[in-house]
Amino acid sequence: MNTNPTDIEGKTRWDNIILPSIPNLHGIQTYIANGGYEALKRALEMKPEEVTDEVKKSNLRGRGGACFPTGLKWTFMPKQTTKVKYLCVNGDESEPGTFKDRQIFESNPHLMIEGTLIACYAMGINTAYIYIRGEYSKWINIVEKALSDAYEKGFVGEKILGKDFSTNIYVHKGAGAYICGEESALMNSIEGERGYPRVKPPFPAQYGLWGCPTTINNVETICNVPLIVKNGWEWYSKIGAAKHPGPILVGVSGHVNKPGVYEMPTGIPLLEIIHKWAGGVPGNKGIKAVIPGGSSTMVVRGDQLEGVKMDADSMKAAGSAVGTAGLIVMDEDTDLIKVLARIAKFYYHESCGQCTPCREGTGWLWKTLKRFEKHEGRLQDIELLMDIANNIEGNTICALGDAAAWPIQAMIRRFREEFEKRVSPKEARVPAAAVA
Repeated sequence: MNTNPTDIEGKTRWDNIILPSIPNLHGIQTYIANGGYEALKRALEMKPEEVTDEVKKSNLRGRGGACFPTGLKWTFMPKQTTKVKYLCVNGDESEPGTFKDRQIFESNPHLMIEGTLIACYAMGINTAYIYIRGEYSKWINIVEKALSDAYEKGFVGEKILGKDFSTNIYVHKGAGAYICGEESALMNSIEGERGYPRVKPPFPAQYGLWGCPTTINNVETICNVPLIVKNGWEWYSKIGAAKHPGPILVGVSGHVNKPGVYEMPTGIPLLEIIHKWAGGVPGNKGIKAVIPGGSSTMVVRGDQLEGVKMDADSMKAAGSAVGTAGLIVMDEDTDLIKVLARIAKFYYHESCGQCTPCREGTGWLWKTLKRFEKHEGRLQDIELLMDIANNIEGNTICALGDAAAWPIQAMIRRFREEFEKRVSPKEARVPAAAVA
């Protein structure tokens, strides 16, 4: 594998390691024939704390949106406890613009299962749940078949590979709600309760599933674990961006010639992803804007993309975030107000209603944006949108409120002229002082 890719024939060379082009890799025999479960065997020859240390040294950062260091997260799991310990693998994948996990479910489910087993061994966990979005019925069936085969081969269950290590893994079908992707709502869903986020603290590592210590990791995050254990943290840390290393799955959609999921090292420039990997913009149109990490991440202007890379630090400097690496490209003819109204409607619909700022505020955001859609906006509505968003942000139990507020704030800051164009002629004649 080329860990230091070079530009060959106009495209960065990269040999996939999470989604390699191997036919029938979802089948256990093919997976084993290509080195599958060797990382698990190696992990079981190590002490659990050595496995955790290997992941810490690799600087693997979560691929679910927050980019939190995975190895550090594992250390929060208490070593000495009389309670059952759980692992939840979050495959809810409900963020608009995000569709990478289902590629893993379909093409390489055993990598996820192997990573789950290694994580359980490292943290002393004997029960794990793979939580999959309820709408993913096809992919649920594929994962369940893979899990059944892994049980049959002795990779899951009692005394795994003859060692004093036992773990059971269960596939849990999601409740069909965006909010269940939030870690505490996910746990409530597994428990059979309504998907309400929980107040923190206590945090899952102290009080999670059924009041027991629990760790939640994203599917793609877990899939990186076998790569680290098998090849070593030094090898992994040299892939991609120094402070955010490893391969990353980027789901490219919108106005590109070749939408899809692309695996690449972190730190690849966004413009390279769009033009060289995803085939560029149809009709060679200009790029008006991109949403780099799923609908909740802040929009970036097309004329500000130069030098912006797909890693946490670069995205932060650009005023956005990697998020789930769901890259949405919008060409020069895109109606950004319409896009934003659709995003706002989604979060309004998906709000669980537990927190007043989110329950009420998301509705007002959508209703106000509808006025701009109809070219009936008022000048004061621009500030009204910002005021509502600012009052939602940071004032809710979970991050859904933030997810609804951030697109509004970023779009107004970076495309204020789009809103001003939608002010009704009547309102536009009102002096600014009168609407202040």
